[in-house]
Amino acid sequence: MSKTAPPTGDRIAKMLSRAGVASRREAERMIEAGRVAVNGKTIESPALNVTSSDKISVDGKEITAPEPPRLWLYHKPAGLVTTDRDEKGRDTIYDKLPDDMPRVMSVGRLDINSEGLLLLTNDGGIKRKLELPSTGWLRRYRVRINGRPTDEMLEPLRKGITADGERFQPMQVSLDRQQGANAWLTVGLREGKNREIRRALAEINLTVNRLIRISYGPFQLGELKQGAVEEVRRRILRDQLGLDNDVDAASKPTGTAVKKRPSAVKRKRSAPAARRR
Repeated sequence: MSKTAPPTGDRIAKMLSRAGVASRREAERMIEAGRVAVNGKTIESPALNVTSSDKISVDGKEITAPEPPRLWLYHKPAGLVTTDRDEKGRDTIYDKLPDDMPRVMSVGRLDINSEGLLLLTNDGGIKRKLELPSTGWLRRYRVRINGRPTDEMLEPLRKGITADGERFQPMQVSLDRQQGANAWLTVGLREGKNREIRRALAEINLTVNRLIRISYGPFQLGELKQGAVEEVRRRILRDQLGLDNDVDAASKPTGTAVKKRPSAVKRKRSAPAARRR
């Protein structure tokens, strides 16, 4: 009996993720909701392989072929939600990105009251890779709290603490300075559970009134201004994420350049100017 040839192409959810439409799981939900069509016909199941010759549309808009993998640093301001749509009608990060940015997805989230470094990518594979707990990259935050903490008070965070029945792994915590009724801490963690820092500090009776993410693994907020976007060099992207050499071979981005800044990536040369949406 002859073997059945494997289907050509990639699963539709993977293709949508690769094109920066949504994560694979989100793409599967979009398909189940009847929002995706292939060659003019609405599909009902993600169990479908497609190739570059197929015409794929979401909500009636045709999806172009995936671009080479790219990554941006974004300085998220407080007051924005990290989601495509908000049921309460609040502004999202996507409402405030430059108009000539391509379609991107966020790597993880920052809650509405948090600010600082948020990574954006056009590639679902990069998003998954950076969000996996196995990646283990340290995320560092500057945290302002109300109160006068001591090292003894902060020790439970360093050992691992349980809040609302959920166990958090040990954090790196240093007390930087007292400033009137407030104190500044630097907190490092590798998990990134929902509102983890706020909940952990509340467990020891400390209230966070400002939280700024300053790094995500090797990627640094540095002097990137609030609301600004900056693309990571393809060579750095390849080196840090282990991507193939074809990332370097891809065409370089075009667009309006902004002034370069130092310290975008640890121990690496500065990233080039931001490409705008």
